[in-house]
Amino acid sequence: MIALNVNGKSYQVDVSGDTPLLWVLRDHLGLTGTKYGCGVAACGACTVHADGEQTRACITPVSSLGGKQITTIEGLSAQGDHPVQKAWIEGDVPQCGYCQSGQIMAAAALLVKNPNPSDADIDSAMSGVLCRCGTYQRIRKAIHRAADMAKGG
Repeated sequence: MIALNVNGKSYQVDVSGDTPLLWVLRDHLGLTGTKYGCGVAACGACTVHADGEQTRACITPVSSLGGKQITTIEGLSAQGDHPVQKAWIEGDVPQCGYCQSGQIMAAAALLVKNPNPSDADIDSAMSGVLCRCGTYQRIRKAIHRAADMAKGG
């Protein structure tokens, strides 16, 4: 049994320690917001937070997460009212939507570290999360908007 803390809840999962976090989240905990994209941490669709840091769930073995607080898209905010989520909706960011949970989680992690990012900061922080539809301009604009919202704007 492996103990995990996901979205503020404690879980015991009966899986091998080398099982990727992604499959524990989706198959054992029913948290399907985190997406499988490539399986090699190249696309970022599986991005979650482990102690606030961007983590690629598709390659992270659950045995490496003991004692860490894991946050998925479902746990980012109880009502979907995190500034990034609100800015995403306001800016009509998603096209197909497949990468969006990874994009939102990466953007939220960025804004914790840098509450006033430049375009270059955003481009650098978001470079590991690919959008097949090419909504990068809307993503950047939404991150700026979320930063403003977080400051009360």
